[in-house]
Amino acid sequence: MPTHLHFTALAASMLLAFTAHAQSAATAPDQAPGAAAELPTVTVNASADASAAGLPPAYAGGQVARGSRIGFMGNQDVMDTPFNSTSYTLDLIQNQQARSVSDVVLNDPSVRTARGYGNFQELYVIRGFPVYSDDMAYNGLYGVLPRQYVAAELLERVEVLRGANTFINGASPGGSGIGGAINLLPKRAPNEALTQVTAGVESGGQGYLAVDLARRFGPEQSTGIRVNAVRRDGGTAVADEDRDLSLFSLGLDYRQSDLRVSADFGYQNNQFDQPRPSVTPTFGSTTLPSAPAASKNFAQPWTYANERQAFGTLRGEYDINDQVTLWAAGGMRQGKESNVLANPTANADGSTSAYRFDNEREDSVKTGEIGIRAKARTGSVGHSLSAVANAYALDSKNAYAMSNFAGFAGNLYNPIAVPAPAANYYTGGRLSSPRTTEKTETSSVALADTLSFADDRLLVTLGARHQTIEEHSYNYDSGAEESSYRKSRVSPMAGLVFKATRAISLYANYIESLAKGDVAPATSGGVVLANAGEAFAPYVSKQKEVGVKYDGGSFGGVLNAFTTSKPSGFVVGNSFAIDGEQRNRGVELSLYGEPLHGVRLLGGITALDAKQIKTAGGLYDGNDVIGVPHQQVNAGVEWDILDVPALRGLTLTGRAIHTSPQYADAANTLELPSWSRFDLGARYVTEVAGRALTLRARVDNVADRSYWASAGGYPGAGYLVLGAPRTFALSATVDF
Repeated sequence: MPTHLHFTALAASMLLAFTAHAQSAATAPDQAPGAAAELPTVTVNASADASAAGLPPAYAGGQVARGSRIGFMGNQDVMDTPFNSTSYTLDLIQNQQARSVSDVVLNDPSVRTARGYGNFQELYVIRGFPVYSDDMAYNGLYGVLPRQYVAAELLERVEVLRGANTFINGASPGGSGIGGAINLLPKRAPNEALTQVTAGVESGGQGYLAVDLARRFGPEQSTGIRVNAVRRDGGTAVADEDRDLSLFSLGLDYRQSDLRVSADFGYQNNQFDQPRPSVTPTFGSTTLPSAPAASKNFAQPWTYANERQAFGTLRGEYDINDQVTLWAAGGMRQGKESNVLANPTANADGSTSAYRFDNEREDSVKTGEIGIRAKARTGSVGHSLSAVANAYALDSKNAYAMSNFAGFAGNLYNPIAVPAPAANYYTGGRLSSPRTTEKTETSSVALADTLSFADDRLLVTLGARHQTIEEHSYNYDSGAEESSYRKSRVSPMAGLVFKATRAISLYANYIESLAKGDVAPATSGGVVLANAGEAFAPYVSKQKEVGVKYDGGSFGGVLNAFTTSKPSGFVVGNSFAIDGEQRNRGVELSLYGEPLHGVRLLGGITALDAKQIKTAGGLYDGNDVIGVPHQQVNAGVEWDILDVPALRGLTLTGRAIHTSPQYADAANTLELPSWSRFDLGARYVTEVAGRALTLRARVDNVADRSYWASAGGYPGAGYLVLGAPRTFALSATVDF
């Protein structure tokens, strides 16, 4: 038996023994031995995570929830946890006509979206650190969902946890997640039958149709089924860009008083023709090109990015008694990606050079976890104990082919279409039959205890996770192993919550992250790197955080300060190296709720100071980190028109997003200007022929502002992504 399973069995035995002892010790003096305890009646609702209590309820206004999943410690109320998290609800996802996870987290002042290195992968920057889309969790499991793009119709909630989180979730397999984590929850059949059809259109001729069906069956409606099917097809607001999406998902669940089981299956086919690429500034430039018109497309007509992903998960919970719960979960994903790209390198005047890059990738992921939670008391001290063991395995097959690096000329402002050059100059593997080039395996065990004192006003959480990361890289052509490592480390955590009043909680934490080391990219700025494909050892990040939380019943918020440090890598000469250290300090203010009847607010401010504090030869010491602005501001409002009888059912919405300047290079010579974006919308709820009808309209980037939205995302890279143009979206939802 593997060591981590031995550890888990021992931890489970200790928890059970401790619980039995604590229950005996905590027996009230006036309770006769063997007397039956009188338990409160519990109403069991369908739950996306198979928990007995179901998901935390929505907060006032319905846009966020009162709590979220805190890794293996389960769902917790926001006022009870020593971390800062926000859970965005299905109501917000639907009302904002969100297309993907990126659209949802755009509401978060601590998050900005970017793009993967050289591709169209959605990437999320939390507290100035990237979270790759394949490092998001699905109901607590890494690597299960589609890798580059996750359609919003799959999701019941999007949970954003800010800060280091290896102890909570385990090390992310892709090596990101230092500044936070994103956990996505699937949809479940509600207690009432659901038949919902949504149709819509967007700028560029994009058509949209979605069907959401749910039913419950059996004694006490113990069995549930939920089906979602989605089709998007047509152009986008970017000229000549076309996107097709087909999605099907099936969610099943079964529940009894002491047993809950759920399963999810999904398929997503996402095709992107002539997608507008990211832009890399020419090496040695001291000025960035001005942002082209927001609707301009400088992609070559023969470029595309396609992916097909199939996935499934199974999860179960069993209550041994009212104090102890066992759970287990597993998941798999099979994915295939095919790309033909030509990402330009641009001079200050907008002239470009590009070459063709073809890529094929096939992923196979298997993951699982098993754990136990228990509640007990020793005298006046309460305990919430949790233990978990999990494992993850990725087998990734890759091949690539490039055209001559001399490339072909172009222009950002006056795009030039050229015939597709032959991709036969620099190759790795066979595109028709890629070999395994990477294997990643992670395993860990974790143990936590939240101790409660003074009638649960003081909560102290202590714990640790023993994490092992194993990485192997293989030659594209021969399949021979080129590098490997297997490293283990214990990641500790300590957290404190003091409930000063019913409405105010003070909190603090110390927590670490362990991340898979970076892999040297094949090229940088059109130059082939000497150590392309080299896998670096895992690195440790350390975080300290303090804050205060407020819950006024209808309006709440969090104010906190944090500091996080991590090793960093960038290109030195013609090699990628881990030669520096990044330190991010910041203050966050998040606000949410319904302070006035019919008026909902959502937003906040994040102030960041992300510095390079140790660089090779001290060359960049004190400089800002690539792609991290000093200020991020979000302000969202919804207003129900209640005082005009003729307009009852109408809601007006608005959102402002501001991002201050950021740098695209380590030397801080290439600065992106600040940008602000304004979105407006409305929805109207009425009844037609006895059926509920919801009409929604939205305009993003109302002023049609042209701006560089982000710089980089991959360590050491400063590629630019142009912000989306003015985009109209109209939809109608009918409940049958």
